[in-house]
Amino acid sequence: MMLQKEYIQPNEGFSQVVVVETETTKTLHISGQIGAGNDLESQTIATFKNLGEMLQEGNATFNDVVKMNTYIVNFNPEVDLPIFRKVRKDFLGEQNYPASTLVGVTVLGNRNWLIEIDAVAVIEKK
Repeated sequence: MMLQKEYIQPNEGFSQVVVVETETTKTLHISGQIGAGNDLESQTIATFKNLGEMLQEGNATFNDVVKMNTYIVNFNPEVDLPIFRKVRKDFLGEQNYPASTLVGVTVLGNRNWLIEIDAVAVIEKK
């Protein structure tokens, strides 16, 4: 089996997406996405939009996401989880969610970021 890799939007030290192809599938490994905004809800919406753009660049959709990791700064489950779930539902629908992990963290790569999401998506190669 021969693997091919494609690097989408490489930056200093990382790529936004690494696409690994086999004869039949393409797997997109999407780096942590963030979004601008003044509060968790606005940043979560922007983050999901950015994640959607990365999926689109790899010819995938949210339906193709099989794993998602979410990191929320100073996570308060009673307040933050309903916000996150509402926005996630707006982008992913109400069923067939990917395997997911949500972790509360002290700080992300920039002190203004409140949320970061990375994901893995798998699509059939055409």
